[in-house]
Amino acid sequence: MRIQFTKMHGLSNDFVVIDAISQHVSLRPAQIVKLADRHTGVGFDQMLLIEPPSRPDADFDYRIFNSDGGEVEHCGNGARCFAKFVTDRQLTTKSIITVNTARGLIQLELTEAGLVRVNMGVPKFAPEALPYQGPPMPNAQCEVELPTPTGVHLFGLCSMGNPHAVTLVDDLDSVAVAEIGQAIQNAPQFPESVNVGFLHIESRTAVRLRVFERGVGETQACGTGACAAVAYAHLLGRVDREVTVATRGGNLQIEWAGMGEDLIMTGPAESVFEGEFRL
Repeated sequence: MRIQFTKMHGLSNDFVVIDAISQHVSLRPAQIVKLADRHTGVGFDQMLLIEPPSRPDADFDYRIFNSDGGEVEHCGNGARCFAKFVTDRQLTTKSIITVNTARGLIQLELTEAGLVRVNMGVPKFAPEALPYQGPPMPNAQCEVELPTPTGVHLFGLCSMGNPHAVTLVDDLDSVAVAEIGQAIQNAPQFPESVNVGFLHIESRTAVRLRVFERGVGETQACGTGACAAVAYAHLLGRVDREVTVATRGGNLQIEWAGMGEDLIMTGPAESVFEGEFRL
């Protein structure tokens, strides 16, 4: 079986995107792991599958697989690449694209500046939304103290359709991202693991972020991580409703008015090359 794919990235968070509408695609987790290997495979953080819609109010279905072969609910950078892919391939002529994901419907829009604007939905802070199974959260900011190899850290918990634990740091460059991230992901309080964000607030409109993702490790950027980080910082009263999030791969624009409101993410998406692999 030969499968055509497109290599893409959103702020260096890289993807293999596969059109599963015009070709038959059936991949086992072990095959995804092999393809994700950066030395012997194609190499990617996530694989994105574009499928025919399974519900009448959607234009497409969208599935996401991490490089460890596990399927996940949501990926903000991947969503932007998805929008560019289906537009470039003329799979749709719509300016606003409705996509069905494992977490429900999302809307994607290509702007005149060539960026992609994504309605990421309403951030959720309830423990069961992640899920989180531990002592009750003591405050409205949904914060919990968790032990790590470098001491106890305070984390704000937020679901953007996938789970995030965000901690504020003073020095983003020297923080032990992998060591702390792995420990939190393995913590029994997170039965489905969690994405771990490290947030440095520079001003009310600018922050810096690093994210240790489930099933991947640290990535150059994480769209849902940026959304969760801004939502948490906004709950703390530390940032305004429009924030620039600087990642190692580049900048994202996040807009959020507050509790109960949809969060909007805007950023770039780039195609790198076309290819074909044989199973």
